[in-house]
Amino acid sequence: MREASITYQRVLVTGAAGFIGFHLCRYLLQNVAGVKVLGIDSLNDYYDVSLKEARLGILGKCEGFSFIHADIADFQVLEDAMTSFQPQIVVNLAAQAGVRYSITNPESYMRSNMMGFFNVLEACRRWPVEHLVYASSSSVYGDQVKVPFSVNDPTDWPVSLYAATKKSNELMAHAYSHLYNIPATGLRFFTVYGPFGRPDMAYFSFADKILSGKPISVFNYGDLYRDFTYIDDVITTVSRILPAPPPLQADEHGGSDSAPHIVYNIGNHQPVKLESFIDALVAALGVPVEKQYLPMQAGDVYQTFADVQPIIDDFGFCPNMPIEEGLRRFAQWYRSYRGMPADGDAATQA
Repeated sequence: MREASITYQRVLVTGAAGFIGFHLCRYLLQNVAGVKVLGIDSLNDYYDVSLKEARLGILGKCEGFSFIHADIADFQVLEDAMTSFQPQIVVNLAAQAGVRYSITNPESYMRSNMMGFFNVLEACRRWPVEHLVYASSSSVYGDQVKVPFSVNDPTDWPVSLYAATKKSNELMAHAYSHLYNIPATGLRFFTVYGPFGRPDMAYFSFADKILSGKPISVFNYGDLYRDFTYIDDVITTVSRILPAPPPLQADEHGGSDSAPHIVYNIGNHQPVKLESFIDALVAALGVPVEKQYLPMQAGDVYQTFADVQPIIDDFGFCPNMPIEEGLRRFAQWYRSYRGMPADGDAATQA
């Protein structure tokens, strides 16, 4: 079991207005005594900016939170933040998300995921931090058949540009960790869902359509499996990782100790078939749905399934929220956020 080795009071979080970033900032501000959190976010319009503003409105009421509206692809932003705030921990959650969007808008991924992350690494080199934690993705596994997905599996065959940028981030982080002794932890998130989630993700768009009486598109005819991971479980896991930077990790190929860099899967380790997921969401919303079955989309993968034993071994916890309860909580939040009745009888008033 890895013990916490640092005590921190200043955390810089990029992507603070995003789904995971918001929840992490709120958790730290509510649960870590005396902590100060500096959030950075570009508030881009990839999805409804009003949702990002609503998240920031909540964070703005928390003592110890400050915010910079800026793009990490501009290095000056990070230089100013590092010199004035002097964070002990940097958590990089800023990224252009979405597998399908990367097919039609590849430039945004190169700017945010590649140049932006390079700037974060450079900032951590010039103003050393005690721990860099950054978001990767289960997408790096591609469409591999072997399950569960282990962090030791090869990840050399991405099937989307988004996945390729996330794999590149891991390689870049390892190189900087090796060269400059930056303790760094990469987190391969598996389909995170829950309140204040991203509207571009299937469960959110399904809820929009179900409560509006519209049909939903079910790809690969419902024969897809995802390791859906509830947001609170994600934040609990990340909160245990923050004060425990990795020691030097042995070279997997038999060389000497290489870098204080490690990667973990953050998943619920219980894949759910898409059809079953939709049934659970419909039950949570209390409204029937019409389904339109379609073939697999380009860039998508058949299944995701996280091997989380390393997280259990090192931190004694892994995500475990049952899908039915997680979707019940999401549905309750969704109705409140949309200003809708709590029961399903008037759902079509959305």
